[in-house]
Amino acid sequence: MRALIQRVSSGSVAISGKTAGKIGRGLVILLGITHKDTEDEVKYLAEKCVNLRIFCDEAGKMNLSLHDIAGEALIISQFTLYGDAAKGRRPGFSEAARPEHAIPLYESFIKAVRNRDIKVATGEFGASMLVDIKNDGPVTLMLESK
Repeated sequence: MRALIQRVSSGSVAISGKTAGKIGRGLVILLGITHKDTEDEVKYLAEKCVNLRIFCDEAGKMNLSLHDIAGEALIISQFTLYGDAAKGRRPGFSEAARPEHAIPLYESFIKAVRNRDIKVATGEFGASMLVDIKNDGPVTLMLESK
């Protein structure tokens, strides 16, 4: 499981021209799921995202977590995080999980973040979405499960 996280001042997602979700200060989490992932990866990455200290304290040091700042999370499914463009000009996605495996884990991840007292907005799995990210810093990190 991979999570590309961006520290944001705000973020939103629109589907078919309508806002599906929006957040203020917090994290946009683009979540990729592979066919080998289980609930163990969900628990690990949810905990990591919520408690990763990437927000600045009063001294300007990255020392505060999403939980510490009472921030919000916008979680978007992103199968292209498992795209492989090593050969040719067109990426392959054989490592991305099929929807029947990925959807339950995506929904479990959302629930796991919410259960840590974080306000969560989401996109829609498999939909064509327009994601607006106001990256703060910019700060962008790739997290991977074990």
